[in-house]
Amino acid sequence: MRPACSIIIRAFNEEKHIGRLLDGISQQTLRNVQVILVDSGSTDGTVTIAQGKGAEIVRIDPREFTFGRSLNIGMAKAKADIAVIASAHVYPVYPDWIEKLLAPFSDPSIALVYGKQRGAASSHFSEKQIFTHWYGDHSAIPQPHPFCNNANAAVRHSLWEKRPYDENLPGLEDLEWAQWAMDHQHKIAYAAEAEVIHVHNESWRGIHNRYLREGMAFKLIYPQEHFNRSDQLRLFWQNALSDLRQSIHERIFLKESAKILRFRWLQFLGTYRGYKRSGPLTWQLRQSFYYPRNHMSRGPHAAPRGIDPIEYSD
Repeated sequence: MRPACSIIIRAFNEEKHIGRLLDGISQQTLRNVQVILVDSGSTDGTVTIAQGKGAEIVRIDPREFTFGRSLNIGMAKAKADIAVIASAHVYPVYPDWIEKLLAPFSDPSIALVYGKQRGAASSHFSEKQIFTHWYGDHSAIPQPHPFCNNANAAVRHSLWEKRPYDENLPGLEDLEWAQWAMDHQHKIAYAAEAEVIHVHNESWRGIHNRYLREGMAFKLIYPQEHFNRSDQLRLFWQNALSDLRQSIHERIFLKESAKILRFRWLQFLGTYRGYKRSGPLTWQLRQSFYYPRNHMSRGPHAAPRGIDPIEYSD
């Protein structure tokens, strides 16, 4: 029997997190799913844990790894009409995560749906602010721009067959594919109720390198776009001050202020360096990536869910 969806998980040394994600999948309201783990050379217990929980294992040589290539390898093994893509270090909050992520595909014009992400308790304060900015409490079906994120997303497999992910990009393969889909009259949707926790505990160097990589990719996708030193400084201060104000509101300024400044500096330094290494960008997309919202004008909070969250055993 054809599965209701295929779930593709990219992983490298994720033994601390993969079990919780697979446990969350096993507690979903939608049970008939195919789980594919694309492993890029893990040397810990990642593969053993995933096999023990029923995942199909596909391996990629680390020397051949790109985000797009690993996804293409996983997608080639997918049997369902819709493929869910999840980072190995996310886990669903509610048991209807997959159900909510797949619901917008009832519209045949929808090519991709992505869901809400929130940080873990251990995440950097500024990382949590980015998640709150990028992933609001209200769905947009469809949305007017190609922003999306493959840490928590689903794509129509038949469209991927027509146009696989770009294997040459250092990152943002999700944005590039979504831009292609919109250019071909397909739609992108955001499903706020399809919520995951994203455990993004990077080193300071890792934060810099992530944004450097994404800056390089963004320049490749939009070669006409520019990000100069004045952009770096302006956006650093805008976002840092926004975070600092929020930390005051939450009464954690003294604890978090130095880390906020360091995180935001590395974010935009990495972005600037990425642009230097490598059509007009819409205002909507620029807002999605860079500009902080006014914390007092985000609109009403989402109504409480009528479903209990998954209870995980540590």
